[in-house]
Amino acid sequence: MQRNLLLGALFIVISEFLLASMSAAVKVLAETMPEAMLVFFRNLFGLAVLMPLVLRNGWASLKTTVPHLHFMRAAVGVAAMYCFFYTIAHMALAEALLFKLTAPFFIPLIALLWLSETIPNSAKVAIAVGFVGVAFILQPDAEGIQLVAVVGLLGAFLAGLAKVTIRRMSRTEPAVRIVFWFGAFATLISAVPLLWTWQTPEPRALLWLLGMGLCATTAQLLLTRAYALAPAGQIGPFTYVSVVFGALYGWLFWDEYLDTPTFIGMLLVVLAGILTTRGGPRAPATRSTKET
Repeated sequence: MQRNLLLGALFIVISEFLLASMSAAVKVLAETMPEAMLVFFRNLFGLAVLMPLVLRNGWASLKTTVPHLHFMRAAVGVAAMYCFFYTIAHMALAEALLFKLTAPFFIPLIALLWLSETIPNSAKVAIAVGFVGVAFILQPDAEGIQLVAVVGLLGAFLAGLAKVTIRRMSRTEPAVRIVFWFGAFATLISAVPLLWTWQTPEPRALLWLLGMGLCATTAQLLLTRAYALAPAGQIGPFTYVSVVFGALYGWLFWDEYLDTPTFIGMLLVVLAGILTTRGGPRAPATRSTKET
């Protein structure tokens, strides 16, 4: 059991490093490419990376009785991805990752309304602490809250909705099937805006795009494996290490620093996230997947 906990935690840390690396690649590519293209190629190359696993398991393993839920999860997930990539392009990398990690605060509320799951008192406290942390990060002034921050919170809400959809599907769907149909539907959905935004990527950009898809899909599979090895309440808090990796990337390559209010907000969000993971309703451990 102890070995499984250590291995699960290690998989989480590696997964979050890969997600932070993917985010850094998005920030580089966003300087010359529209976000719509980045979302499409992230899904396309992510699907390509997954194909060997699908072929090994056989096409019959992809048969589903809930295609509408797979499509809903993909549509909501793509919308969340647009929001996330926009925040990466327009704010410090660590802050963008932090907004993404506020999704767990929305999950108990969505699960209450959709799946009739109760919210423990500890989770209510965690949600309140989390949104206090968000207020520190937003730092509203006389002009209100910046648009990029609103987009970041919207993306977190949509990511939370996508995760609750996964929880609903996990009753009948294995992880590989969920990940595949997300990739397939998400690629089709994200291809539509390319009718207006397409620009042919240079060979160097294609390598960055391939690396982005590879990091995202590998991270998703590692995370799924991690939650199969150990309970979410014990290894879930390690997901917040992505903020550390993001801050390191931001400092090294973009000279980004977190000011004091943002740092305080970050600590509160991380604390609230740990409390939510330990006190909130739990999805079946062997079915966990993650939006990236």
